[in-house]
Amino acid sequence: MRDKPRSGCAVNVAVEALGDQWSLIVLRDVMFGGRRHFRELLSHSEEGIASNILSSRLKALVAGGLLTQEQVERGRRATYSLTEAGIQTVPIMVALGSWGMRHRPTTPELSVRARLLEDGGPHFWEDLMDELREVHLGIPRPNPNDPRASELLRAAYEQALT
Repeated sequence: MRDKPRSGCAVNVAVEALGDQWSLIVLRDVMFGGRRHFRELLSHSEEGIASNILSSRLKALVAGGLLTQEQVERGRRATYSLTEAGIQTVPIMVALGSWGMRHRPTTPELSVRARLLEDGGPHFWEDLMDELREVHLGIPRPNPNDPRASELLRAAYEQALT
């Protein structure tokens, strides 16, 4: 990731931070897949990311302020967490998923979560972001008795598999 953007254009700076396909896939897997360790991200990648690419993207996402990496002792697994900036990419991910469903071939089981996110609208996205803040930043959800957005997404995915 560059130290200074090519220009101050809002679209340019966003694309420079998020525009790499693998960076978005890594964010997706941390955000929606609950994968927070290198091996989980590598072994559960639907797209088959290579280990050197994953390592590079994790470093770039940490340097870009979208993820943090917990410092660990030698021999222990590093844990990656979303930052507030990373969490606020949820609406971007929803928009990308919505566009992909409309303009590219998808499979029902892998697009069901995108459809649920699109149909749920901004209120559902906020619930998901509140849950991500709780998991990654330790900030309690404002409505802890409400159903978890991640559980609804997981249930929809599991139902699509049957």
